[in-house]
Amino acid sequence: MSANSRITWRQQLIGLAFASPFIVGVALLLVIPLSLSFYYSFCHYTMLTPPIWVGTKNYTQLLSDHAFLRSLFNTCLFSVISVPLALAWSFLLALLLNAPNRLRNVYRTIVFLPSLLPLVATAVIWRWMLSPMHGPVNFFLQFPCHWVGGILSQIALAFHASPATVHTLRHLKPPLWLADGKWAMTTIILLSLWGVGQTVIIFLAGLDDVPLELYESAALDGAMGWRRLRYVTLPMLTPVIFFNLVIGIIASWQIFDLPYVMTHGGPGRATLFYSMYLFEAGFQQLRMGAACAMAWVQLIIILLLTTIAFWSARKWVHYR
Repeated sequence: MSANSRITWRQQLIGLAFASPFIVGVALLLVIPLSLSFYYSFCHYTMLTPPIWVGTKNYTQLLSDHAFLRSLFNTCLFSVISVPLALAWSFLLALLLNAPNRLRNVYRTIVFLPSLLPLVATAVIWRWMLSPMHGPVNFFLQFPCHWVGGILSQIALAFHASPATVHTLRHLKPPLWLADGKWAMTTIILLSLWGVGQTVIIFLAGLDDVPLELYESAALDGAMGWRRLRYVTLPMLTPVIFFNLVIGIIASWQIFDLPYVMTHGGPGRATLFYSMYLFEAGFQQLRMGAACAMAWVQLIIILLLTTIAFWSARKWVHYR
């Protein structure tokens, strides 16, 4: 072996030695767990007994699992509503916070602070605030509800409504929020908007990156207000919108902490999300094989949705 070959081999060993923590970490924390998860998804595995190969039984049984189908529906509904709503709300806040104001930095800090709070602590606080019996939200809502109910009952009487309708309006009460299956999902969606501070910061960075020359040119052409937003700001922000869209899709399909702490999937599985049922199947029911199958189905769904987002981006995302 020549001297140059020995030096090259020594340099490669030194490089591998420096890279070994990363290589070992990826192997132990990513490659091996993913491989085992894929294998266990084809096995009957309870973590207490050796895995038994059952083929695709875990996947086919998911189609007849009503709890799985309910969690899939709930997560789809949450994703379809919360992702566009969060994007619109974050963009609106970014526009307001980007306006010239002496207290602009203070307002930005206030908007960003909720995203720094631990999600579990936030869920506990909101669960107490939205308590139907002892929460401050319903305590303050009962007075305007009584006032509005009185007005609506008088209107209903004028239109000759049924006595039952008049009685219901006259005794109008605040929603039960998390204790009512009709309101629980809506409440979770609204509370998911509480921590949009990071998305707002990304939008603010995108707004600061829009060249002022474009706004000046638009002003010379008579484009102001809505037209400037429509033809200058939005096209320049499409890469930022696309980034937040992809992150929002992934996060919506992995939601766990907020509904788990606040409702545990209730009432009546109205807020049972995909990751919650995956956790329940794997660590409470000890059906780890089925949980691994659900994890791979979740991965396929997220990959499919992000692939669709990337495909559509060619038509509406504009890069400079």
